[in-house]
Amino acid sequence: MKISVCRSCGASFFIPVLDLGTTPLANSLLTAEQLTAPEPSFPLNVVMCAACSLVQLDYTVPPESMFSTYVYFSSFSTTMLDHANKLVSQVIAERGLSANNRVIEIASNDGYLLQYYKQAGVEVLGIEPAQNIAEVARDEKGIPTLTEFFGQSLADKLAADGTLADIIHGHNVMAHVPDINGFVGGLKTILKPDGVIVIEAPYLKNLLDEVEFDTVYHEHIFYFSLTALDQVFARHGLTIFDVVRVPIHGGSLRIFAAHSMVAERRQSVNDLLEEEDNWGVATTQGYQAFAQRVAHLKQSLVETLQTLKSQGKRIAVYGASAKGSTLLNTFGITHELIDFVVDRSTVKQGLYTPGTHLHIKPPSALLDEQPDAVLLLTWNFAEEILSQQAEYIARGGKFIIPLPEVRIVPA
Repeated sequence: MKISVCRSCGASFFIPVLDLGTTPLANSLLTAEQLTAPEPSFPLNVVMCAACSLVQLDYTVPPESMFSTYVYFSSFSTTMLDHANKLVSQVIAERGLSANNRVIEIASNDGYLLQYYKQAGVEVLGIEPAQNIAEVARDEKGIPTLTEFFGQSLADKLAADGTLADIIHGHNVMAHVPDINGFVGGLKTILKPDGVIVIEAPYLKNLLDEVEFDTVYHEHIFYFSLTALDQVFARHGLTIFDVVRVPIHGGSLRIFAAHSMVAERRQSVNDLLEEEDNWGVATTQGYQAFAQRVAHLKQSLVETLQTLKSQGKRIAVYGASAKGSTLLNTFGITHELIDFVVDRSTVKQGLYTPGTHLHIKPPSALLDEQPDAVLLLTWNFAEEILSQQAEYIARGGKFIIPLPEVRIVPA
């Protein structure tokens, strides 16, 4: 399903950004029985709309193929839980929320964020299309959760039932939705007149500056600048009135939006829009060097791994993540260089990585087998993981952090 026009504004002229070839779906982990079966793969090519500056994939994989069941549970990350807890406390304090208010989260995962609103006595509703994850939210955290994809159709049903929100959260979900206009239009439909939308998405500028090419995979259709977001929200009668850059996931934007008739834009938005204009968000200059830096990174990382292997070293990977799948597949890093993968998620343990077919074990395998080095593919949680693996490091273990340039810690 190759696109011919921009998913946001409908323009038909694209500027090339990065071509990563053809790869399997990043979260399609395999059982042992599936290793010999044909594995679907799809083009992974990033382009920029010359009209509205929205950076996006030029190929769409149907969401049902990726999200009806899912292997990423947010609650396995202490960093994510702390991040959510702090944000909820901030929103409750600033908006004076109580039992008389309702918070809705789109792509609510396992209730990792809504649980903190519930603990504070605020009414919550999750919307999560992955049945297996929604069941955990309902059964283990008591979070009312609809198992549906969010868009204009569902928003209309909710509004007709009187299910409107004082606060709508959408964290790391807008990048996943092909119908971006239906998504933002749906947000407007279920937002109370004085309500606020809180969206977080990985920031395009961090991707470019820190060579975060591995955040490119089929689930991530969009790579957002504030410039592109501002246009799509305005198109639907919503105004982004505040923006903050936050460090989560290698650098993200947190935007606050409201109905345009009541929103008062703050200087933070004007400042970042001006900053993006200055670095060339709408021109080719902001993207020209990016692909070259990715190629250089590939050469550097593969050479590092090959050198270690030539010395008889054993190398493991930490993180059976989607970004890890992109890096391993596009860099051609297979079992010839890697012995095994570890991941904290019990849902992933025992399975195999897509494309590269590496066996996923629990983190305890690092102490049981003591590989000489560990390639850290969940680099966005580096501080948390290095702390958890203090004993492995104390025994002489090393971590290879691949981005933005290859480095080994401790040195």
